[in-house]
Amino acid sequence: MTGRVVVIGNAGLDLALNVPRLPLPGETLIGRDGTRAPGGKGFNQAVVAARCGASVRFCAPLGHDKAQADEVERHLAGEGIAELILPRLPHATDFSLLMVLPNGENSIVSTSACSLALSKADALLALEGVGAGDVVLVQGNLALDTTAFVLDTARREGAMTVFNPAPFWPGAEKLIGRSSLVIANRVEAEQLGGAMGDAKAAIVTLGAEGCVLIEGERRRSFAAERVTAIDTTGCGDAFCGVMAAALARGLTTEVAIAAAQMAAALTATRAGAFAALPSSAQLRTVLSS
Repeated sequence: MTGRVVVIGNAGLDLALNVPRLPLPGETLIGRDGTRAPGGKGFNQAVVAARCGASVRFCAPLGHDKAQADEVERHLAGEGIAELILPRLPHATDFSLLMVLPNGENSIVSTSACSLALSKADALLALEGVGAGDVVLVQGNLALDTTAFVLDTARREGAMTVFNPAPFWPGAEKLIGRSSLVIANRVEAEQLGGAMGDAKAAIVTLGAEGCVLIEGERRRSFAAERVTAIDTTGCGDAFCGVMAAALARGLTTEVAIAAAQMAAALTATRAGAFAALPSSAQLRTVLSS
């Protein structure tokens, strides 16, 4: 039986600019091709999992700024997500500024007051009825004590827990042992340091170099799909969303990684984050190949 994917994280708006390089301290740099789209790591990962055909429950706080919050909720309503839990909190809806370099690499700065304010009570509502076969996916956007509560509660109920510690906050290393699977990029893995060894299983994504699966003393490398990258924004979210959907379907970690690598590669060939995420048709093909 296929389990559910429960994503508890953030949702907001992405403002993106193409830049020739990152600005120097005190410098004003001119960007081009500015775009505005819904986003947030939780948002993107929930959308990808739903487009894979998984039954998704998504919980994320939105702000009291009605126009922005309504815009995000409107996009979510069109994504076929089975259950939406979107409490409105007395903060501005979170947003991210994405700076994309000519080689497709990106740097991101995000606000987080809204996501950090998500309460354990709201998170508990999202965890109602979870159990064996379900996959609970969290990122680094929530308060650490709330993330710990989610991981502990889900694990106690028999669900698989997946932790994507992005953005990294000091203290996230203490949550690694509470997770069935940790998915981190190279920078996040370095920030986690020796705590990565506490993971039951961990995947370190390496962009064009693929990824490494670490299970105890065993390390296995998986090559990336070869593509010409336009913009790597959203690749990690595509990877995480597909992993969660594939694992909830009962696929092996190795098969899930292959599908997630393909989805990340597709994302890299298009500009933007939300706009670059593979379609439902593409993702279902990826999972069936």
